[in-house]
Amino acid sequence: MATSTPHRNAYAPPPGGPRGTAADPVPRPSWRSRLWRFDDKASPYAYIAPFFLVFGAFGLYPLLYTGWIALHRVEMTGLDRMEWVGWDNFDRILNDPEFWTAVGNTFLIGVMSTVPQLLVALGLAHLLNYRLRASAFWRTVVLTPYATSVASAALVFALVFRADGGLLNWLLHFVGLGDTNWANGHWTSKIAISIIVIWRWTGYNALIYLAAMQAVPTDLYEAAALDGASRWQQFRKVTIPSLRPTILFTIVVSTIGSMQLFGEPLLLEGGRLGATGGNENQYETLSVYLYNYGWNLGHLGPAAAVAWAMLALLLIIAAVNWLVGRFVRTSAV
Repeated sequence: MATSTPHRNAYAPPPGGPRGTAADPVPRPSWRSRLWRFDDKASPYAYIAPFFLVFGAFGLYPLLYTGWIALHRVEMTGLDRMEWVGWDNFDRILNDPEFWTAVGNTFLIGVMSTVPQLLVALGLAHLLNYRLRASAFWRTVVLTPYATSVASAALVFALVFRADGGLLNWLLHFVGLGDTNWANGHWTSKIAISIIVIWRWTGYNALIYLAAMQAVPTDLYEAAALDGASRWQQFRKVTIPSLRPTILFTIVVSTIGSMQLFGEPLLLEGGRLGATGGNENQYETLSVYLYNYGWNLGHLGPAAAVAWAMLALLLIIAAVNWLVGRFVRTSAV
């Protein structure tokens, strides 16, 4: 009787059980392998840790501590004596007419300085975007006012806007206008501060717009030129739509800067009048109002409440800008 030789399936495990089963000892990873795995997981956190440490020490902690002070009565002469008052400091500033005067002044000066500033910056960036001779020199010149300290700029413009012997009044005599008391007028003082802000920040925004313009594909301009679009039409139909995110960014940054206006109004007249925003608080901003409460009067509790009120206003303005930007983006689709 013939017998057949049994054949083992090629995919069947060999006799004696599969190799490397749980019964066999698993080799432990070496210390180099464990170190590599730890480095792979921990390195990203180590890279971003310095930012959070610095932010926690110089950003988050002062913010929270200021909020704690805003709930207490604290005087500059007795920092170790704190008395809980709850929301009294906020109620005090919200019922103070001078606070709302400072809010109105901050808003008006912000609008009067931001709108012309961004329009002029957009025009300068459009000119610098052309192939000019010594373009690096002109870009440096445009940025020079931004590199100037706010104290130097404010002191120089304080001499320009002086009522007696000021350079601007001297020039106005040639067109038949008399002397103008720039610092004491309700609108002239705001115009003077707005001019200082425009002079300092226009070049900074112009370079931001210039960088965004250089990122616009040239194919869009070539296609517009082939369709017969003029330079002005290319600027309106190609450049401006491409710069919408950048324009929104500069609006937000300029709004934050206008909320923090301090050096310009403080040094416009200097001394006691500068610290109170004029003889009738005609150019007192929120930062000057906070400075007057905290350092001139020594009431740190209301000053901290003003700081948190400024933060709340900034959040409201940021939310409005976000909603406007979202509406612009959806309408453009």
